[in-house]
Amino acid sequence: MRTSKVIAASFAALALGLAACSPGSSSSKETTGREKEGSTGATTVTFRLWDENAAKAYKESFDAFTSHNPDIKVNVEVIPWGQYWEQLPLDIQSGDMADIFWTNSSNFGLLADNGNLLNIGEAVGNDHDAWVESTAKLYERDGKLWGVPQIWDSIALFYNKKLVEEAGVDPANLTWAPGGGEGDTLIAAAKKLTKDDAGKHPGEDGFNPDKRAQFGFNSQADLQAIYIDWLGQAGAKFQDGDNFAFNTPQGVGAFQYLVDLVNKEHVAPSAADTNQNGDLARDLFVQGKLALFQSGPYSLPQISENADFEWGIAPMVAGPEGRVSVVHSVAALGNAETKNKEATIKVLKWLASKDGQLALADSGAAFPAVVDAQAEYEAFWKEKGVDVSEFQKATEGKTIPAPVGAKVNAGMMAFNDTLKEMFLGSVPVEEALKKAQDDGNNAMK
Repeated sequence: MRTSKVIAASFAALALGLAACSPGSSSSKETTGREKEGSTGATTVTFRLWDENAAKAYKESFDAFTSHNPDIKVNVEVIPWGQYWEQLPLDIQSGDMADIFWTNSSNFGLLADNGNLLNIGEAVGNDHDAWVESTAKLYERDGKLWGVPQIWDSIALFYNKKLVEEAGVDPANLTWAPGGGEGDTLIAAAKKLTKDDAGKHPGEDGFNPDKRAQFGFNSQADLQAIYIDWLGQAGAKFQDGDNFAFNTPQGVGAFQYLVDLVNKEHVAPSAADTNQNGDLARDLFVQGKLALFQSGPYSLPQISENADFEWGIAPMVAGPEGRVSVVHSVAALGNAETKNKEATIKVLKWLASKDGQLALADSGAAFPAVVDAQAEYEAFWKEKGVDVSEFQKATEGKTIPAPVGAKVNAGMMAFNDTLKEMFLGSVPVEEALKKAQDDGNNAMK
């Protein structure tokens, strides 16, 4: 009982974890029911995830699986993100958890430590060559693999073609340097792309930052798209092992630059707005009011469906250490208490294969983790006139690990408000980072 309470307390912090590696949001709960083994002459394996768009692809995938394995049926359950992590520990405690379920890198550690997961290395194998390498490494703990990588995302730069052409900005060659020093091109470019309702740019006489009609770049307390990448590009770390380690001179330089984009240079939306609405920058981009939007492929559906202007994808902004992107992935985990272990392992092996992930790729739902299935995802977006290769290139260069650890969500919950205050400019960067790191690490003890 104590272990279950600890799990529940940790997962209560989930809103701060990496949610972005998901092709769309779930607005309703859909469960297909749990059939007892033998009720239809076949063993039923349950698969749980939080995304309805991906669920459609998985149902297609599992139909193909069942055609080869008629003795196994896979039922897909969709539980919306807002309920997913509250329900997970309750179902583990009650024994009603699905046989296989989605999780992200910041949430598998506690489950692995508490013996709730099947050892994927033993059950499926450790063939990292089959997957985008960094996606599998995220789910290693204590020398063992605990998840089958399913989908992934990295970071690149969406840009409004008309706005950058009018400003004479090349989005493919933007760089930043601490303090806007030698080699920095982002600040000047973002100023050209920012203007108030009178058409004046930051630094010009009469510019009014309170009446900006167009913004240059998105800088905010966004771990995945912004600040963890900036840390890597500054030569800093987000974590050392399971502990937070961003309060270093390099980390201070990275965060100070980002905060200055908001409060000093006035090229990014106000933190008073982005702290309340994490999707504001994406919405501004879609509305044609933000010229440069650093984000991941998880933003592709919304931009593709709603932007009525020409846009493209360039490499992410480069820092002192070059381009360094976080690569995050969602994995399928096996329930250690499954009553259908043999069938569950067969399904996990299917999910680890090209055939198992083709439906995800063909539908454009997300980048599949299996390398050989990625051409189909590229083809889906190519038909829509979108080149997604910059996201793939980001995985081939320098990367920084996504958050991991048994209690990392509790740690991020402890410091998130401090970082928001820092982006508001109400707390100095050095003071905020010291407090954030101390509070975060103390919360994980």
